[in-house]
Amino acid sequence: MEKRISFADTKEAIAVLGRNDEFLDLFTQQFSSKITARGLEVVFDGEPSDIDKLQRLFTELIYLYRQGNPVTSHDVRYSIRMILDGQADFLHQMYSDIVIVTAKGRHVKPKTLGQSQYLEAIRHNYITFGIGPAGTGKTYLAVAMAAFSLKNKQVERIILTRPAVEAGEKLGFLPGDLQEKVDPYLRPLYDAMYDIMGTDTVQKFMSKNIIEVAPLAYMRGRTLEDSFIILDEAQNTTTEQMKMFLTRMGFGSKMVITGDITQIDLPVGVKSGLKHAQAVLGNVPGIGVLNLNESDVVRHEIVSRIIKAYEEYGQK
Repeated sequence: MEKRISFADTKEAIAVLGRNDEFLDLFTQQFSSKITARGLEVVFDGEPSDIDKLQRLFTELIYLYRQGNPVTSHDVRYSIRMILDGQADFLHQMYSDIVIVTAKGRHVKPKTLGQSQYLEAIRHNYITFGIGPAGTGKTYLAVAMAAFSLKNKQVERIILTRPAVEAGEKLGFLPGDLQEKVDPYLRPLYDAMYDIMGTDTVQKFMSKNIIEVAPLAYMRGRTLEDSFIILDEAQNTTTEQMKMFLTRMGFGSKMVITGDITQIDLPVGVKSGLKHAQAVLGNVPGIGVLNLNESDVVRHEIVSRIIKAYEEYGQK
């Protein structure tokens, strides 16, 4: 059986097949059909069941590209895995779930099953814990959801916070005013906001207190209403800090707490507030706990391998 799929132009063909046919090699390795690229066409020749999967795979990758997204090796590998596992419908649903369009016109969307479940948990819970290793999009997707909520007037402001554990009592010895002292610890949150909303918009909103970025200690004694609140690097909170933070929740607000329990920087003997909260609050209605893993890492593929290697070593 033979099937053909046509590309709209050369850029689309390169995006889906990869530069120097990098992705074409991946398709050939994973499917039994003969796959031949001819100009703006790709021809499949093989068993009907195999060709059906290939046709669906290419349809989804073309769809992803036409939405304004670059097609990465992660997208190709993950899409192949989903197609071979019989999850083509979910793959399309995942690629259709556009959280927000960034200031540069890029669509923010889930790239893995775990990320999709994470977004659904945020949408349907008052408080969501996103726990997993670096590169799984925990913070970035939370910031994207916060930006979406602000844009659609579901909340009146965004509050981003992190514990400055490494600073401790040394904070006073750092140069500059208070904002300059804590900025290095909050930089990843700034970076995500700038990427999604644009530098000018973020700075304007910060000047009007529509966006607030502050260390966790500044949350004490406050009630945060009509706000989307993100606590990042939550593995470095103590149990007391975590309870303090969670009880700041006010009406009309939503909280997302992110962290990696394998990267705890607390002093020896001090229990992580994130690990404690995960055990205490896992079955409380209105609270979602999502555990992401190396299969949800969307950075360079070597990052997933590094995380897996460390996990296997730790188990030994």
